[in-house]
Formats: sequence, structure tokens, C-alpha cells
Amino acid sequence: MEASPAPTIVAIATPPGRGGVGIVRVSGTGIEALIEGVAGRVPPPRVATVATFRDAHGAALDQGIVLYFPAPASYTGESIAEFHGHGGPSVLRLVLARCVELGARLAEPGEFTRRAFLNGKLDLAQAESVADLIDAATATAARAAARSLAGEFSREVRALVDGLIDLRTYTEATLDFPEEDIEFLRAGDVERKLADIRARLARVLASARTGALLREGLTVVLVGEPNVGKSSLLNALAREEAAIVTPIPGTTRDPVERVVEVAGIPLTVVDTAGLRATEDAVERIGIERTWAAVERADLVVLLVDARAAADALPEGDRAILARLPAALPRVVVHNKADLAGMAPRTDARADGAATRRHVWLSAKSGDGVPLLEREVLAAVGADGPMEDAYLARERHLAALREAEAHLAAAAAHLATASPPIELFAEELREAQQALAAITGEFSADDLLGAIFGRFCIGK
Repeated sequence: MEASPAPTIVAIATPPGRGGVGIVRVSGTGIEALIEGVAGRVPPPRVATVATFRDAHGAALDQGIVLYFPAPASYTGESIAEFHGHGGPSVLRLVLARCVELGARLAEPGEFTRRAFLNGKLDLAQAESVADLIDAATATAARAAARSLAGEFSREVRALVDGLIDLRTYTEATLDFPEEDIEFLRAGDVERKLADIRARLARVLASARTGALLREGLTVVLVGEPNVGKSSLLNALAREEAAIVTPIPGTTRDPVERVVEVAGIPLTVVDTAGLRATEDAVERIGIERTWAAVERADLVVLLVDARAAADALPEGDRAILARLPAALPRVVVHNKADLAGMAPRTDARADGAATRRHVWLSAKSGDGVPLLEREVLAAVGADGPMEDAYLARERHLAALREAEAHLAAAAAHLATASPPIELFAEELREAQQALAAITGEFSADDLLGAIFGRFCIGK
């Protein structure tokens, strides 16, 4: 039985509020009658045509431009009409209501883009990049989302899938000759092909991790004892007087946040109350909030006084470091380096099994702040080239990591004296399925609902 056509949908496609221009968008099959009902006639395809928008009695609602995109050459793959009128909310609602009178129903969030995906106009990664482009917080993030929308990320994923398909085809053929399997695999250079796929996957995963930072940003929490310059450093990073700075210890009680951009990555920098033993009930609440902020941090910057920490950190600062979560990246800033007669610089010191980065700077003058910005990015692995980043989501990273794990297991099987070909083939299949989920080849309906439900209405 042939599936019935999807209902015609309509939405206001421009943001709420007043503007010079507002757009009402319609998508569906057989919408020509709807266009005639609103604009009087169907314009030539893809030609902006001036029209008067009218109600059921012929009274004018607005005057503007109507555009018609016949299927399948449209964003959704269905016929689309757009009514471009004046951007007043009341006017747009009148045109929207007229479209509903003529048989359209109100679109759900992301329904236009969901139809584009279901009709093969976009794959799932491209569809998600539409929302990422709209929500991009920085110009660098917007460019990365545009690359994903253009299909660069999807092409990389498909190239990996194609490589796995080729490898699986050869491996499956090997299963037909179990007595010659090792020689068959060696003849096909399977080990080298697998190594090439793993290397390419590692590059894609690195770019996706950087892109995830562009999309999600980082939360950087400034901690330290009172009067070490946390508020001054926040102001230096924000390039404005975001926090009150006084010589009085305990001035900062509640966390103060500012979003700054460093190398295209949005950083939420949080200034917190100084950490010390105190009997002041209000200050103690502020200190509790400091540790609560640390729990949500992606990175902690510990500030110390450069004059008091020339070689080893004072006991109080060591106690703060010891209380930080073990896996939480951290950078130690030796502030007031100018007062200590020291030039801005960076250094690395052993911290158990890890290496802790140190930066000497002056938050008051700003000298050395760019060094800190670079160290913050390096501490979270975001110091690579941004021009190759893909604006990845957590599900993309999870799929890439899953594929990486399956390929590592496949390589381990291949390295044994008598490779278990069936297990090797299964790991390749699992890796391919994980990668195919990124572009939507394997996608459950509940996943699609979760993805498109976060879109804005009208897109």
C-alpha cells in the first residue's frame, strides 16, 4: 500500500518580536491551492513575486513577496511556499491563521528539517548542523557548523565506512577459505588497510573533539586564597570590570560569571570566593559555593601570589590542589609577577604521574594573560587547528569512540598467531554500524525525536 502524503505544515520562520521582515513558511504536497488562497495566484518557481495576502473574504492582510519552490527542488524535498511580509507579530499571526484555514497544521519544532532528512535532502549529521549553525556562540563555531552543513564531516565518516565495507568484503570472502585464511589476509594487505582506517578515524575524532568544545564551550573556575587576584584576572580575561576588586579579603562572596572567547572557543569564567578558614557565616556560604562551582568545572585555575610561591607552593595552595577532583585539569597562575620582579612566562612541573602547567602573569596590567589563554586551551586539548574542526555533538563523539574501540579490538585479533577471523569480522561490522549511526543510516525514531525536538519552530 502506498504511504499517504505527509500533512502540509506551516510556521513563522523568523524570530519572535518586531522586525522589518517576517516569514511564514509552508511545506507539503499540493500546496498550490493554499498559495492561491493567500496570494491570489501561484508565482513562477523560485521567482520572488509581489503579492497581497488576503483573508477568506478577500480583505488585505499584508503586502509582501511570495516564493514557491516545487518538489523535489526544495529544502524539505516537498513543495514549499514562503510569504515574506512585514515583521509585526500580529500581521504574521494573521497570515499563519489563514494558512491553517486553508488546511495546513502548525509545524512542530524542527519538523521542516526532519522532513529534509527523511526525504534524503540532508543526512542526520547535516541536519544537526542546521541547529548548531543557528546556535553558534562564536564566529569560529559558526564556520565549523557551516562546514558540517556542507557535508565535510559526513564525507569523512562515509569515507571511513567505505573503507570498512571494503575490508569487510575481503574478510567475509576469507571465511569461505578457512584453511587459507592467514595467507588470504596477508595477500589482501588487511593489516595495513586496518591501520590506515584507524589513523584516519583518529584524525576525525581529534577534529570532532575540538568541534565539541566550539559547540559546548568550557567552564573555567578561578580558585585560590583571598586577595590573590581572582577578580582582577576575571576582569583581564573579560576585558571589562566584571567583578569588584578591593584590597579587602573576602570581597567576593557569590560566584561571578562572564563568557569570553578564546581562539573561537566560548569560555565561561567563574570568579569565586577566596578559600580560607573563616567564622564569617556569609563567607562560609560563599566558600561552599566555590566548591560547588569546582564540581561543574571543565578546568580549574588556581591563583597564588608570585611573591610567596617562588619555588614550592604554600601549604594552603597545596591543600586546595589536593582537594580538586583527580581527573580535573588545572593550571596554576602565579599572579602579581610584576610585584615579584618576574617576567611573564610558563613552565611545567611534575605533579605525581601528571604534569601541571604554571603561568606567571600580572592580572592587573594584563601582561602574561595571553600565555594563560594558551595554557587553558592546551590543558583541555583544544590547542589544535580550529579550521579543521567539525561541530560535533556528544552522540557523534560516542559513536567515534565506539568505532575506535571496535577497531582496536579487531587489530588485537589480527595480531595473534591464528587470527579468529569470525571475531575480527564482527568487530569490523560493529565499527561500521557505530559510524553509520552518525549520518543516520541506523537511527531509532526516539533518537530522531530527541534531536529534532530541540530545534526552533519554523526550521
